[in-house]
Amino acid sequence: MSAMPAPGSPAPDFDLPGAGGGRIRLADLKGRKVVLYFYPKDDTSGCTKEAMEFNALRAEFDAAGTTVVGVSPDDVKSHDKFKAKYELGFDLASDTEKAMLEAYGVWAEKSMYGRKYMGVERTTFLIDATGKVAEVWQKVKVPGHAAAVLAAAKAL
Repeated sequence: MSAMPAPGSPAPDFDLPGAGGGRIRLADLKGRKVVLYFYPKDDTSGCTKEAMEFNALRAEFDAAGTTVVGVSPDDVKSHDKFKAKYELGFDLASDTEKAMLEAYGVWAEKSMYGRKYMGVERTTFLIDATGKVAEVWQKVKVPGHAAAVLAAAKAL
């Protein structure tokens, strides 16, 4: 597993398929702040709550010059259904190969009921307009998280 990029370091580049058939590339987002939030699975309770919180603040993120992108190992078809079901107005990137999850250090060993397995550690990165990591939130607790990320984006 790769080390997680620290604040001040360049954000690892990526080029992933997105919901709706497009591509999502960090290089295309230069000049804007970017929120990359990594989540385990589409349409599960915690991940849905997190997506809904970011979606509810979409206009404010936009006003702050900030693009929100959700990333999980689910495939594009799953993202398309998730996006449509909850009317999400931001991009969802599909990393089925887990290369980006590894590059950002969020593909980690987890444990549930004593069973160890590999999965996504719920983590959010705020990247500044020059492509550097500005802030990192690890082991995210969903309630109020999107609002905290928005406050940081506005202050950047």
